[in-house]
Amino acid sequence: MTVPFTPARIKTELLSGLTVALALVPEAVAFAFVAHVHPLVGLYAAFIVGLVTALFGGRPGMISGATGALAVVMVTLVINHGVEYLFATVVLMGIIQVFAGIARLGKFIRMVPYPVMLGFVNGLAIVIFLAQLGQFKIAGPDGTLSWLTGSAMYLMLGLVGVTMAVIVLAGRYLKFIPAPLVGILATTALVTFLDLDARRVGDLASIAGDLPNFHIPLVPFNLETLTIIFPYAVILAAIGLIESLLTLNLVAEITETHGGASQECAAQGAANIITGFFGGMGGCAMIGQSMINIESGGRTRLAASAAALFLLGFILFGSGAIEQIPLAALVGVMFMVVISTFAWSSFRIMHKIPRSDAFVLVLVSAVTVISDLAIAVVVGVIFAALVFAWKASRRIAAQTEIDDAGRKIYKLSGPLFFGSIESFAALFDPKTDPDEIIVDFAGSRVLDHSGLQAIDSLAEKYERAGKSLQMQHLSGDCRKLLKKAGSLVRASEVEDPKYGVAVDYGHTFDDEQPKGV
Repeated sequence: MTVPFTPARIKTELLSGLTVALALVPEAVAFAFVAHVHPLVGLYAAFIVGLVTALFGGRPGMISGATGALAVVMVTLVINHGVEYLFATVVLMGIIQVFAGIARLGKFIRMVPYPVMLGFVNGLAIVIFLAQLGQFKIAGPDGTLSWLTGSAMYLMLGLVGVTMAVIVLAGRYLKFIPAPLVGILATTALVTFLDLDARRVGDLASIAGDLPNFHIPLVPFNLETLTIIFPYAVILAAIGLIESLLTLNLVAEITETHGGASQECAAQGAANIITGFFGGMGGCAMIGQSMINIESGGRTRLAASAAALFLLGFILFGSGAIEQIPLAALVGVMFMVVISTFAWSSFRIMHKIPRSDAFVLVLVSAVTVISDLAIAVVVGVIFAALVFAWKASRRIAAQTEIDDAGRKIYKLSGPLFFGSIESFAALFDPKTDPDEIIVDFAGSRVLDHSGLQAIDSLAEKYERAGKSLQMQHLSGDCRKLLKKAGSLVRASEVEDPKYGVAVDYGHTFDDEQPKGV
């Protein structure tokens, strides 16, 4: 769906971009600290990754930049080998992501079940909330962090509450300016007018800087360097793609549009390659800032592009003004993001959905908070797949009848695959069955090589018993593979509607295109 660029739309997109840029500053600085790099390394990543993905990504309206999920992986590399190795790793990470896009691996995000998506959303909302709690702490003389106390804590909580209240009211009554931007401006004006002793963005670090300069990472170009950076690059690429693709799906669902998953992979990769050569820490999609953009009305590439350019403007020209924004205002904005991101409906449906799905939802949320997003999604998908395989393995059954010729007919139903071969074998009794047996696969499907092996083993059992076994409605693909393996199976010429068995990317094991999949 194409959004028309009317003057009102352009204004909305630009204001949304400004709001996102303001929220990007403390996040990029904080994540740079997590990764043990200079704040400008995080800000440059937010600008470059944000701009490239805004222009070429698979989902207009998504915001990308430096993220905590990547920063926690980078910190060990930086501490042990230095920031130049990080830049080299980011370049390699980008190359891996580009190849993932070219290979169209983004389509496999459809394998993520909905309970995993809900768990991802809820877990990430909790992570965003916990990340904001760091703003309620202050470093002591020895560098240790401790919670704010007394009037400082009350002031922080009060300003956060004011920001959230203004956002709610502005969202209800002001339609011509993004509500989060109104909240930031109102709280900043309040603190400035009353000269309140509130912590500001400048208290984190100065964001003033120049344009990022091109430079090749200063690392030895040898096998030893590759062995150091390759494991980190693979992990960072996987985390970045998973977070980006899940965010893409979430934004597409909210806006009722469709995004290009593989295009997003390639765009993320290109962005990280450029970032690595310009002194950035790399990045991926940011669900918090993406939600701010969507809620502020951003629907096109203009808003995300404007956010990146505004951020660059802050670095070059507006650092003094931006550093005066109270941290409480930005925390209030992120708290509103948490409230809108968390799938509150999951509490309502927990007792209505299968217990396995409810467990996956809770599991993914917990692992996201305790470990990281990539592990959480992988764990959730594996558990959901095992549950599905277990349920599917119990669905295979057979109805039996004796025809006029005295032959026993097994009419199968359900899928035959690695999980159901034991149940399949238990359906037959070669010792007591009559001399002629027919197995009818009209209501069944052979899904993998384990299923073919189970058929072959069944034929051998009847052969040893001296009985005749014939298969009906096996697909041509099945019969061809069984014949190639030298199977004893006798298959009738009556074929099922064509479907591929043990198919990989549209090709069977013998590299012949199946007639129908």
